[in-house]
Amino acid sequence: MPPTPPAEPSSTPPAPPVSLAALLARPDLGLRLLAGPEDVPLHWVHTSEMADPYPYLLGGELLMTAGVQLTDPAHYVERVVEAGAAALAFGVTPVYDTVPPELVAACERHGLPLVEVPPRTPFTAVARALWRLMAEARLHELRRVTEAQQSLAAAAARPAPVPAVLGALASRLGGRAVLFGADGTESAAAGREVPAEAARALRDLAGVLGPRPGGPASASGDGGGLRLAAYALGGGEGLTLGVATERRGPGDHTIAGVAVVLLSLLTAPHRGADVTVRDGALVRLLLGAPPAEVAGALGPGPWTVVHARGGDGTPFAAASLAAALGTPLVAADVATGPTPAGPGAGPDAPGAVRPGTVRLLLPSSAPVTAQQGWTLGASAPVAASELAAGDAQAARALRRAEASRAALVRHRSNGFAALVDHDEAAAYARTLLAPLTEALAETLRVWLSLHGSWDRTAVALDIHRNTVRQRIARCAALLDRDLDDPDVRMELWFALRTR
Repeated sequence: MPPTPPAEPSSTPPAPPVSLAALLARPDLGLRLLAGPEDVPLHWVHTSEMADPYPYLLGGELLMTAGVQLTDPAHYVERVVEAGAAALAFGVTPVYDTVPPELVAACERHGLPLVEVPPRTPFTAVARALWRLMAEARLHELRRVTEAQQSLAAAAARPAPVPAVLGALASRLGGRAVLFGADGTESAAAGREVPAEAARALRDLAGVLGPRPGGPASASGDGGGLRLAAYALGGGEGLTLGVATERRGPGDHTIAGVAVVLLSLLTAPHRGADVTVRDGALVRLLLGAPPAEVAGALGPGPWTVVHARGGDGTPFAAASLAAALGTPLVAADVATGPTPAGPGAGPDAPGAVRPGTVRLLLPSSAPVTAQQGWTLGASAPVAASELAAGDAQAARALRRAEASRAALVRHRSNGFAALVDHDEAAAYARTLLAPLTEALAETLRVWLSLHGSWDRTAVALDIHRNTVRQRIARCAALLDRDLDDPDVRMELWFALRTR
């Protein structure tokens, strides 16, 4: 059984296919199955009136046609099947009043589902319905992955974390999860029993990985009627995670990747009980627990929060980064969504945590250095009770690092100005002050710096005090701002210093 590499890992699963039966169940479309099974998966939809659509098909699509150039139904169906299309939808009128019987017979011979589209249903309505069903399926899959990530993270914080993580993984995937030792023996297992043939095939698949330098990190295959996958754990112990399931969903690889990261940390050598407790505390913190609740387990600090993006795309990249920085306290894709930096902040706000970000926690005495293939943002040292603020600082630092293409950016502790991205602030300042000439802007800057004193501003600029009054009045008119308002003065001062 040669192993095949699983799909590329991702922080979110791809859109799952939609069963043809789901389209047929839509009463508003009025579709009717004339031949073939109704349980085939549809990955996309394509409309073509070519006599031979083969060159334009990718496979897995619902091909829609009105038969404009249908001259040889048997040959047409052969080419559609050869291209790998999932189903054929035939629209009656304006070319044909009914679906040609030769087409129905050809589809029956090849087992290709054939759907009749009534005259009242445009092809675009069928396509739109399929995309909506796919969007609903994707949302369902994202929710399933998110719930599984939370379940795995919570399991990692339990007193016996390794069996708990295996149990949570087996439950979420509806199969069996096995932790194999370097010699191929079962170290721990959870979930329902599988046939002996599947168990042997899973052990053989895990043996393909092993601790060899440069060897594959994951592999997949089939055995005993089940879908099999194996993942090498980090930590250098030669451990492997094996998973056997009846089906493989689009998000299963992502869920297994989270389990691999957690198990790599939990089985790493030289782990003390205090480190395990800290891991659990970090997981609870990232899942929304108040900092005060976990501060006792983490220790008083100070701590440095690091946010990172990049890596080589494998589920083990986060564990490798944590090892390079010398900390077991890491979380990759554990967050249920962006953590806003303030009220109303969205996923693109300067302090938001975006999906796919790896978060690490280091003692402030540990050096944070640039790592190849990664972009890092580091917070200022913070106490355990202030980790939420450190999290926001690291998020902003990471955004600055990505904007400047720097490998590592540290939080700048220089007051409120550090809380705003410099490039964004400068762009806003230029827009705000655009109506002012350079002379007016300079007069306004000096006047604000001297607390609105006409005489002192006149002396500083070597102009008459009446000229100062005229210029400030002109600034107020052009900006349409009340310069007696302290909030307006503060905003203009900040803009003048930032532009």
